[in-house]
Amino acid sequence: MNVQKSFDDETQGALYVVPTPIGNLEDITYRALNILRSANLIAAEDTRNTRKLLNHFDIPTSLISYHEHNKLAREDQLLERIENGELIAVVSDAGMPAISDPGFEIVQAAIERELKVVVLPGANAALCGLVGSGLPAEEFYFYGFLPRKKKDKTAELDGLKGLRSTLLFYESPYRIKDTLKAIQDVFGSRRIALARELTKRFEEFIRGTTDELLIWAEANEMRGEFVIIVEGGDESEQSAEDAEWWREMTIMEHVDYYIELDKLSSKDAIKQVAVDRNVPKRDVYQAYHIE
Repeated sequence: MNVQKSFDDETQGALYVVPTPIGNLEDITYRALNILRSANLIAAEDTRNTRKLLNHFDIPTSLISYHEHNKLAREDQLLERIENGELIAVVSDAGMPAISDPGFEIVQAAIERELKVVVLPGANAALCGLVGSGLPAEEFYFYGFLPRKKKDKTAELDGLKGLRSTLLFYESPYRIKDTLKAIQDVFGSRRIALARELTKRFEEFIRGTTDELLIWAEANEMRGEFVIIVEGGDESEQSAEDAEWWREMTIMEHVDYYIELDKLSSKDAIKQVAVDRNVPKRDVYQAYHIE
């Protein structure tokens, strides 16, 4: 068990998780600027990108790289400095660190060492996209980037199909068309929205059905990072998923399930399988006893 009182002893070292603007520099908070100025060191996903932000606000704090390829190697070095009483700020290129960006591992490691972790509120593309989509926001599921390979992408979407929550994905302009097609293939026709270039001059929301957005995507050049917001499944879709729990089973496995777990006779199990699959009982009998 770990109990943290974030501001009881402000002489202690701490890891500050600092969100940065996702496009519009005016979205940074006064508190974020103060932390970036007072930190002993800023661990940044891309030091060149963060240096532009610091220069804009005249912040001289030193930077060190902390990204996908070196985050584990950097971890001990950063945590030792916190143990020695320093304030370390971690930032990603844009938005909230650890949300589809580096940050989770160092937060986890700091907590394991019982070091203080302070998270600042700030910009996040997924939440901006969700609220602007017009789709229900009281219950949502954030996934992030789907796998690149079609087979893996389809498998992930199939696992999400029955969720009633609004679904949130990130996607690059290079894969948005393929991802929209995969969503249509797996989910069918649903309400969906795309949010691109959020907070920037060319911010755009495209709202409609999966069919309509596919047509739009084919007719337009894809630019900027996208948030995809998809309507959740309805109760009938969830019921259909639950009703066909056996669909990955062979007929033999399906019959054996009823025999072993429900303690039915083979005759009754075959009868139930025929009902589940809406096929003649003799077909199930033949598949189970003969084939």
